[in-house]
Amino acid sequence: MTYEEMDALLKEKGILLTEECLQKLDEYLHLLIEWNERFNLTSIKTEGEIIEKHFYDCLLASDPSLLKEGKKVADLGSGAGFPGLVWAICFPKASYTLIEATKKKCTFLEEVARVLGLTNVTVLNGRVEELPSTYKESFDVVTARAVAELPILAELALPFLKVNGTFVAMKGAHGEHELKNAEHACKVLGVSKISISLSFLPNDEGERCNIYLLKGKKTDKRYPRKYSDILKKPL
Repeated sequence: MTYEEMDALLKEKGILLTEECLQKLDEYLHLLIEWNERFNLTSIKTEGEIIEKHFYDCLLASDPSLLKEGKKVADLGSGAGFPGLVWAICFPKASYTLIEATKKKCTFLEEVARVLGLTNVTVLNGRVEELPSTYKESFDVVTARAVAELPILAELALPFLKVNGTFVAMKGAHGEHELKNAEHACKVLGVSKISISLSFLPNDEGERCNIYLLKGKKTDKRYPRKYSDILKKPL
């Protein structure tokens, strides 16, 4: 996929990218390729694949109405910055906290933010379930991509959302099945509305199921539990 092809497809969905945004995405892409030669940041390595399977994929899950000025966004397990850095570049009026447990990936995220001048980005090195309680109920949007199955992921994400905030879970072909398995977790954690968006990457590159969970009430303070307890007995 080229930037021109991505831009055209996103326009059909009402997502408009500026020239500055496309330029910064390209700078990001080249930093990713450069760093990937030294560190294993992503298995997707060619320019066309990065544009399609990282940038376009992340922007498919974005909702410009959620990423407005003053909104606080958290990306759990941000990895090499997907979707957090992509959103921070394309929707720069919101502020983004990228939470990542691997130090070398945090170093990469910080370097991209520095080189691109992304003053709206903060990087936290740590596990989300170990964040101080001051972060609970503090974000307008929480997102995650390829972190864990939804019943587990919901418990990690929803405690950090404000009431009336939205959790955006980026999933693939099994997303609807995961959502069914997460029905009890959603109820316990305060979800009041669920919606999904189904789409496909071009050239039969895979199905995407982006899930949007609206939080309608506060989450009990006991959540999230220790990760070992979450894995042992998911909600």
